[in-house]
Amino acid sequence: MATLMPGQRSLFWPLVILVAGFCLSLISATHYLSARMDRYLSFLPDRALGTLQGYAAEAAQALAEGPDALERWRRQRIEVSPELLVLVDEDRRPLAGQALTERQRRMLGFVRDYDGLMSRRGDGRPTIRVPLPDQSHYLVLRLPEALAPWGQRALLNLLLLYVVPGLLAVLFCVLLYWLLISPLERLRRQANAMRADPLQSLLPASLARRRDELGELGRSLEFLTLRLRQSVAQQRQLMRDLSHELRTPLSRLGVAAETELPLPELRNRLEREVGNMRQLVDSTLELAWLDSVPGRLDCDAVDVNALWDVLREDALFESGWQPERIVTALPQGCQVLGNLNALAQALENVLRNAIRHSPPQGRVCFSAEQADGCWTLCLADQGPGVAEADLQVIFRPFARLNKARPDGDGFGLGLAIAQRQINLQQGHIWAENGEPGLRVCIQLQAV
Repeated sequence: MATLMPGQRSLFWPLVILVAGFCLSLISATHYLSARMDRYLSFLPDRALGTLQGYAAEAAQALAEGPDALERWRRQRIEVSPELLVLVDEDRRPLAGQALTERQRRMLGFVRDYDGLMSRRGDGRPTIRVPLPDQSHYLVLRLPEALAPWGQRALLNLLLLYVVPGLLAVLFCVLLYWLLISPLERLRRQANAMRADPLQSLLPASLARRRDELGELGRSLEFLTLRLRQSVAQQRQLMRDLSHELRTPLSRLGVAAETELPLPELRNRLEREVGNMRQLVDSTLELAWLDSVPGRLDCDAVDVNALWDVLREDALFESGWQPERIVTALPQGCQVLGNLNALAQALENVLRNAIRHSPPQGRVCFSAEQADGCWTLCLADQGPGVAEADLQVIFRPFARLNKARPDGDGFGLGLAIAQRQINLQQGHIWAENGEPGLRVCIQLQAV
């Protein structure tokens, strides 16, 4: 059972890191800000401290003027803390002249410093004491709601629960866009550019260096672009060559139509030119089809000896040669991994080419050697050969080296078709000069 785990360079891992980082960042930020908010809301702000110190200064002034002035001040400021507003000494005993209820006396047992830690217990407003300027008396009151630090809790909760996660989510989306959407957008632009100019759109360097799924997708698109460029160039070249090659037989037909030839001779000329054009069109279409075939052909074990016997017999019949002019030097058990029809046509094209360029009474030899798990099939003629610089040229479509190979006819498509058929069988074909003549070699995997 194949593993479902992604590869080491898969986008899965950056996404895991990104999502995990987002979650951990959100948890860490929320915890940190929550702790800071609780700390901030546990102490009175400076504004509240100043207000309470102002109350203490007023109480100290009233105390200096006497009990009656202190009582008047208490009645004037009773709205500040209706529950409790009293001056006490260091032992929390109320100063003379201040009447307190039993509940207010109990509240004096739960007094805390005004600049200390605050908490919301009961109804949430603690009883605090504020020192008077002489530091020997204190103003005790219930913390006014307007001065409570937790008045900003709603705003801070909004910031903590919505704004901060929202900012982190925006950052997460930016990173996700940079990681996924931005490369996809570049690929989309490249694909759109191919509609206008498929021969110039190539993969951006930033995507070419990636080793994840997006990089693979980009390289596949680049391969498709290059394949399209090559295919379009080949098709254009074939159309140019085909139109050029058709001009000659069409011109001869035009001349024959304008010339008063006897009917039998005109018929022979017409049949020959039509046959040549049919052969040219069929070969060109076959070459175009071979160029468009992706991957490889289906291959099976092929008995080269049996295949060669059939090809040799057909060639002897077609050329009128004597059997001794086509020499066979194949070892027994020569089997290759190939496509029977494609290999037969490739060998037939090479054999016809060798026969066509052989001198009078020349011979053609077909041999095979096995090495490194492959069979190398060689077909050699005794013609003049070709220049070293043209050994690759002869495999190009419509390549005819008439100066090097006199008596050459045909359209120069046989070796081009043979090369593409061998390539589709994962084989290799090349040409080399012999002593004398030309030797064409085909290498295929042995069975």
